[in-house]
Amino acid sequence: MTNLPQNWDLKIDPSVLKEFAKIPKKYVLALNFAIRNLPSDPYLGDIQKLKGEDEAWRRRVGSYRIFYKIKITEKVILVYKVERRGSNTY
Repeated sequence: MTNLPQNWDLKIDPSVLKEFAKIPKKYVLALNFAIRNLPSDPYLGDIQKLKGEDEAWRRRVGSYRIFYKIKITEKVILVYKVERRGSNTY
């Protein structure tokens, strides 16, 4: 187990909150739980680094994907997109 800093700042893009309005409540609760727990360990769960993008990751939560960037030097996690998994989604 790696020693990760516990003082990550979590930033959520406003577009993610708008997307929550379109998602069924039971999925919003699971997505919100996963997002709120990212600062404790951004590398935990069903995650995958996105190819061709620096610092970009995706986390799978059911049929949805949370896309975020880990800015290590700034100790910031930026959630920039939530999307239902489809044929074009990782």
